[in-house]
Order: sequence, then C-alpha cells, then structure tokens
Amino acid sequence: MRALLMAKKKFIDKITLDDIVADTSVSGNMEMKELPLNPVVFKVVFGIVIALIAIAASRIFYLSVIKHDFFSSIALANVNEEVPIVAPRGIITDRFGTPLVNNKPIFSVFLNVSEMVRSGEENQVITDLQNTLGISSSSFYSILAKANLESNNGVVIARDITRDQSIAIQSLGLNSLQVENDYRRDYLNPAFSTFIGYVGYSATDNELKGRAGLEEYYNSTLQGENGATVIYHDAIGKPQGTATINPKMGQNLQTTIDGPLQEYIYQDMSAHLQAMGKVAGLELAINPQNGQILSMISFPTYDANNLGPALSDPNHPLFDRIVSGTYSPGSTIKPLMATAGLKEGVITTSTTIFSPGYLLLPNPYDPSHPTKFLDWQYQGWVNVFSAIAKSCDVFFYEVGGGFENQPGLGIQKIITWWKEFGLGQPTGIDLSGEASGNLPDPTVFQKQNNRPWLIGDTYNVSIGQGGLLVTPLQLVDAVSAIADGGVVYNPHLNLNEKPKEILNLTSLEPQFKIVQQGMIDTVAKPYGTAYTLHTLPLQTAGKSGSAQTHLNKETNALYIGYAPVQNPQIVMLILVENATEGSLNAVPIFKDVMNWYYTNRLAITTTTSG
Repeated sequence: MRALLMAKKKFIDKITLDDIVADTSVSGNMEMKELPLNPVVFKVVFGIVIALIAIAASRIFYLSVIKHDFFSSIALANVNEEVPIVAPRGIITDRFGTPLVNNKPIFSVFLNVSEMVRSGEENQVITDLQNTLGISSSSFYSILAKANLESNNGVVIARDITRDQSIAIQSLGLNSLQVENDYRRDYLNPAFSTFIGYVGYSATDNELKGRAGLEEYYNSTLQGENGATVIYHDAIGKPQGTATINPKMGQNLQTTIDGPLQEYIYQDMSAHLQAMGKVAGLELAINPQNGQILSMISFPTYDANNLGPALSDPNHPLFDRIVSGTYSPGSTIKPLMATAGLKEGVITTSTTIFSPGYLLLPNPYDPSHPTKFLDWQYQGWVNVFSAIAKSCDVFFYEVGGGFENQPGLGIQKIITWWKEFGLGQPTGIDLSGEASGNLPDPTVFQKQNNRPWLIGDTYNVSIGQGGLLVTPLQLVDAVSAIADGGVVYNPHLNLNEKPKEILNLTSLEPQFKIVQQGMIDTVAKPYGTAYTLHTLPLQTAGKSGSAQTHLNKETNALYIGYAPVQNPQIVMLILVENATEGSLNAVPIFKDVMNWYYTNRLAITTTTSG
C-alpha cells in the first residue's frame, strides 16, 4: 500500500497547470474557439519588409552604380600605385614658327595618398615636408583638401623644387613621396604677354591650365594628356610589377603674330612712353585683307614667369586694354561720321563749312548767352577732305547735329551707322573677356542724368566724346573697312583659323574713296595733323585723335593709319593714355613702326618678287 501511495504522489507531481486547465475545460463542457490576429499586424509587418528591401536595394544601387567609379578607384588605389607622368603643353609660336613660350623641365614632389595611409607614413611625411620644403601641416592638409582624390591618387605637393631639395626628398626613403620630372611654362619675352597669357596649377586636376590669353582660350588644344607609371601590388600590398602609360603632349599653336615686328614695337613704344613719363597705352596691328593680328601689345606688360609684381601694380598690367578696354575714340571717329554723312546726303564733296575755332549755338531761353562748342584751332573754310585732314570739330558738329542751314544726321541715324560699322558689339576675337563698348542711348541718358538729350550731346558724340566708348578692336575693324573696300574679317590670332567675314560694307565704296582721300591728305598735306609722316618711304593714310577722359582732366592720344595706300596690308592703332595730342604723342611711334615695316617687310617682298 505504501508503494502505491508513493506512485500516486509522483503522478500528481507531474501534472502541470496546463493539464489542470485543460481538464477543467473538458469537465466543464467549455466550447473551444481560435482568435484571429488583427489584419493591421500583417500590413505593418509587410510594410516593414518592403521598406527594408527598398533600403537595401537603394544602397546597393548607390554603391554599385552612382559611386562605382569612386569605390573602384579606391579599390584600385589599394592594389595599384600610380605615379603621374606630366604631359608637356603645346608650344605657342609666331607666324614664322619661332617659339614664344617653351616647356622648361623641372622637378616636382608627388604624394601617393593611398600608399601614405597603407604604410602609416602620414606623421613622417608631414614632418619631413616641413623640414625639407618648409610646408606646414596646415598647408599640407589644405593641399589634400583641394585635390580630387577620386580621380587622382597622386597629389602634387610642390612644383619646381631645387636639385638639393630633390636629393633631400629622395633620401628620406618614404614610399609615399616621389620626385618626378615635370614641366613649367617658360615665357620668353614680356613683349608677347598680352595675348599669350599665363597658366596656373589646378590642384583639382593635377595639371597646368590656361588662366588668360591664348593659354586660356586654347587650353583644350594646348593641354596634353598625363601618363602614369603604375606599380601593381598583390592583396597584401607586395609589388608585383609595373606598367607605363605614356603622356601625350598638347598640340602646338601657330599664331598670326609677326614676332620681329612685335618685338620692335615693344622696344620702340616702351622707349617713347618712358621719354614721355607715361606707362599705359596700347598698339594693335591687323592685316585688313584677312583679319590676322600682326601685333598687339597692352602697356604696361608683365612677366608671366613672375606674376607677383603685376598683381600689385596700380597700372593693372594684367588687364588687356585691347580686348577688354573701352575708350572714347576722339577724332578717329570722324572718318566714320564722314562716310555716314556722305551716304545720307547731308554733305557732299562740295559742302563747305566755316570754322572760326568754335560754334555758337543760340540759347532760346537767353539769346545773350549762346553755348560755345570749341574747335581745337581756327580752321577757316573746310570741305570733307580738309575737315578730315585738319580734324575740324565744327565741320563734324554740323554733320552730326546740323546747324542753321546745314542738315545733320541726328543721334538716331548716327547710332544706326555706328552699328553698321560694328561698334557696340564684340568682334569675335579668339581671346576671352572681349568688351562690347557703349553706344549712347538718349532714353537711358535721360534716366541717368534727369534731363533730355540735347543737340549739344549730339555734337559731343559726333567728334568721339560724350557717351561713345569703343574697343581698340572695333576701331581698327571700322578703319579696315574704309581702307580695304568694305569687307571686314574677324580679328584672330590662330594662323590656322579660316578668316570669317563679319561685316560687308562694300556698298559704301564710293563714300570710302572720298574718305580715303581725306585720310591721305592727313599725311600728305602740310595742314594735315600727321604731316610728319609724309617723309616715309611708303604712302600711308590715317587719322589722329585726342580724347578727354576723367572729367576732362586727362587726354588720351590716338593715331590710326594704314599702309600701303593702294594695297593696304596693315592697319595700326597707337594709343597713349594720359598724354596730350595724338599728333604729338602717337604719330611718332606710328612713324617708327612704318619705317621698320617698310624696310623689313614690304621692301624685302618687293625685291624678292622683282
């Protein structure tokens, strides 16, 4: 019995709470039911799963597609070490093939960022660069911050180091620092800096890029393709071999510039400016038959090998006065005014106007106080020929605005004709930063000055003053049209560029012949403002000008002329800033250049052809 009781006790001990509840349910005849989960639970779970899948898919797409190149470059950089081989830029030459700029071999220091990280050399690199090259840690990290490490693992730390510095870097024995052959631009003569420009190093692209002039405009042509020495590593970083990708040198650029002519003008005009105590001015010469620029110099020039002094020069040598400068043309606008007056019929070759040295414009509000518009001297009776040669202001006051019985063009027709000659719009030269100039607008004038445009304002712009501003390129193009029969080609510096016709004024040939005679008389007649040029060994024609600037406190001197008269091959503008009169300051420079041009170009050509 005792054994039976013990067995019963063990059985009862094994009964669980679930068994009791189950038995009670059965014994109580309770009805069993299944309670379904709320559908919201399934929707939430399903949404979470979809969201996780979407996040995973977008992350995979981002890593494998969008950032593929980045992570591929990192992966390759961890396996391969690339040492850049810098490609030389193309050489810029004059029209005869003489180099105006070269590539000078130098040494530069390159940092392989991946190798530095892999080798744990960061601290040592910073210390050694400070000791050998004087590069501080802040400068070091600044260089890295500017570098595009996605595309360039090799970063240029210093360029054009000395031989002693090169030996010192190489003796450090650091895996991540290499001294490699490099190039820098060597500009041979500041006489050519105006149009050549200069380059600057781009940390982002690890290469030199043009920053001004032809270097900038034709950067994609001049810039080559860098090569590299690739050192392959295995998975643990052990070198396995090398391969070389050869660099491709940039294409050469042959310009239209007559190198010897430009060098002569640079020396001659520099001497004249120094003798006058002046520093600023410009010279521009173009072949009117094709638009090729033979010479262009903006004074003061600068040394493109050392830009430091130019950056702080108050005379702004880095500013290209020829391309970006705008000037009042002064009396050099008179040949254009004469052409328009003749074509519109407000004057003929028989028209004569008397200049006592001024024009008195009646004052309708106070007849006793007329407005006086000065001529630069007593002129007497003049016609269109002598008015151009003498540079008679009164004659062109009346051509522009009219006076008493003499009709004038009026400001609207004047503006229309200036546009016909290409003023107020870029010429399309192959250099960046070309200005458009400014044509006076009576409506704008009234808003700016709170008074209407008056006939006196028309008088002023008729002699190249007032609100009229032109670029040297525009002025030379306009005179080229007069000199060579009306067809104007785009001014350009690339000798291989096909000339493009930008103006066709051949319908004005009858008027041009009259104006040409006036410009010939400027040189040939004793009363001409450029009579000192009549002793030249070739026949030239031209027009002098003086333009008041800075509230009439300064005067720019101009002379624009062409030669030979019967077959113009060169149109040249000389401008001296803050001078006196064109005939006193600009004409002597023009004379020197024409003497040289005849002796070294025209006479030689004539002898050879004969």
